[in-house]
Amino acid sequence: MNKDFLVFAAPDIQEEEIREVEECLRSGWLGTGPRVARFEKDFASYKGVAPGHVAAVNSCTAALHVSMVAAGLEPGSEVITTPLTFCATVNAIIHAGLTPVLADVDPETLNINPDAIEAAITPRTRAILLVHFAGRPCDMDRIMALAERHRLVVIEDCAHAIESEYRGRKTGTFGDFGCFSFYVTKNVVTGEGGMIIAKNLEHAGRARILSLHGMSKDAWHRFSDKGYRHYQVVECGFKYNMMDVQAAIGIHQLARVEAALSKREAIWSLYMDGLKDLPIKPPPIPEADTRHGLHLFTIQIDPGSAGLSRDDFLDGMNKLGVGTGVHYLSVPEHPYYQTKYGWRPEQWPNAMDIGRRIASLPLSPKLTESDARRVVECVRKLLG
Repeated sequence: MNKDFLVFAAPDIQEEEIREVEECLRSGWLGTGPRVARFEKDFASYKGVAPGHVAAVNSCTAALHVSMVAAGLEPGSEVITTPLTFCATVNAIIHAGLTPVLADVDPETLNINPDAIEAAITPRTRAILLVHFAGRPCDMDRIMALAERHRLVVIEDCAHAIESEYRGRKTGTFGDFGCFSFYVTKNVVTGEGGMIIAKNLEHAGRARILSLHGMSKDAWHRFSDKGYRHYQVVECGFKYNMMDVQAAIGIHQLARVEAALSKREAIWSLYMDGLKDLPIKPPPIPEADTRHGLHLFTIQIDPGSAGLSRDDFLDGMNKLGVGTGVHYLSVPEHPYYQTKYGWRPEQWPNAMDIGRRIASLPLSPKLTESDARRVVECVRKLLG
């Protein structure tokens, strides 16, 4: 790759992570062990929950899957979710043996619309799987009221929303489960990785067991210096555990989470100021009494007013040496779901329109002010 190319969402890896990984490698313990336990404890503290209510896994996809299994949702039950999300959200529902049902997004917030959720509820509905899009909290008052009225499980996909808050309360702590991502582009990075917060302690314990083959003890509790401990397989689980090598990175990433958010806030402000007079739709302004996680800075490009299509914009930015992203083509645009469920994008017009216009600009604490100004200059060159 050209060394001058500005990579989209490059992680900010510093010396603390590198030293911790080296120490982990030299310790001889790479799998699930003391560093995973520390990361879980630190994450629980950051989110304001008891340590026993969290479980580290190897991806947010795994977290979503395990949460639905741990919730005991009967096979074939309907789970309502957003069509403006990464495929993993819907795939996890399918892997859990459940039926995904889409509810359109609000065209202004880009989050799932509570009115659309209510319209999608049937006698077979058992859960709502919401996504805090780009780090902007969903309307949790209305969604939780719906869930209580219809006795539905709520699972929060917080892949974008580690730092986010709604009316003073942290995302991932409203629903029965909160699921987080530490993928390489996320606000806290472990390379690959995820975390579950479960409101119910028994659900948390079951999620932990399910994430490692259904075994009653992980390797650290079987092979540590306290002596061998027998385990029992109590469920048919999955291979979803996090490694200490991953947690070694995450421990220090999490320690800098607030400092990293401050850096992204500065970039966000620079973008909002530098792009304000262009023929684009900027990201929606965060609502009062919420905290936006600022995971994605999205713009929407209408060919009629901008003079070029979204895909032409992506190609143009790439030629100028700036990486961009698309978050997301709506789920029904993809052939697998069209074939399996007969979905067509037009059924969810807001998500379809947004998905065909949206583009994400680099937003990482690794970006310098000079990098961010370069992004603005490139956007202006194409759209100004």
